[in-house]
Amino acid sequence: MSRTEAKQRARVSIARLRSLILGLLALAVAATATACTTGDDRPGIVVTTNILGDVTREIVGDEADVTVLMKPGADPHSFGLSAVQAAELEQADLVVYNGLGLEENVLRHVDAARESGVATFAAGEAAGPLTFHTADDGGPEGEEGQPDPHFWTDPDRVRKVTALMADQIIEHVHGVDADTIRGNADRYAEKLAELTTWMEKSFDRIPEGKRALVTNHHVFGYLADRFGFQVIGAVIPSGTTLASPSSSDLRSLTEAMERADVRTVFADSSQPQRLAEVLRTEMRGQVRVVELYSESLTAKGEGADTYLRMMRANTTAMVHGLTGA
Repeated sequence: MSRTEAKQRARVSIARLRSLILGLLALAVAATATACTTGDDRPGIVVTTNILGDVTREIVGDEADVTVLMKPGADPHSFGLSAVQAAELEQADLVVYNGLGLEENVLRHVDAARESGVATFAAGEAAGPLTFHTADDGGPEGEEGQPDPHFWTDPDRVRKVTALMADQIIEHVHGVDADTIRGNADRYAEKLAELTTWMEKSFDRIPEGKRALVTNHHVFGYLADRFGFQVIGAVIPSGTTLASPSSSDLRSLTEAMERADVRTVFADSSQPQRLAEVLRTEMRGQVRVVELYSESLTAKGEGADTYLRMMRANTTAMVHGLTGA
């Protein structure tokens, strides 16, 4: 074969290879475009916290995609968003968030989504919020009169939110079947009513004189109001985990615990227990630290991967922690 023929064959081979590569690229682009189009056609709801994410999924079912921003085990007061997650908020049909200052690093992104025209639903505001008590009543000093964001510790308020959330989904998430959403919400509301009854019967085992709570921070005001507990105080004298206690705060709390004869501190699983352990040291080891799942769900299979399982696990732990049984 002459050198000229070899060059011609090489040019033909290169042309065929180029044509093949371009064809494959065209197929890839077409497949990507099809996938994006399909995804864009499906309605989407973005939820900030994983507790609300679980409730939202119960109501939505298969009617829309539900994206939850907060990972299992995270702290709602401190978790933040990536640039991709922030963009997801502004592309949603509906944003469901807790509000009342809970998602401290996320609320500005929710505000931006609302300003761009995205519908938003503040579950905490819809629940009929309680306010923090004054410091003398066991509440966080400096926050008295401010709304308490931790409404989900009262399942009756979650049941109220469930119905209102269904209304928002039907109104703003186009393409969902209203009857399916209503049916899902009604069935979940029945489960919440059963949970309330079960919690009442469980807490009845705790004598009146032992219904005093000390927690890592002020998170159980709604539970105390609903089921007849008294909040003695918190290791972190605030409604947020981002605050820190002073030595005088710890001294005041240990004195209050001594007066109320309280020897159990409940610490959230999403936070380090170091501060509760410090309180144990202050009281010369005469304190039990009991872990609860108060502000975040766990990963699947780890004991509190749904709201219902979380509340049942917490109730069992509280009864055991306060009665020793």
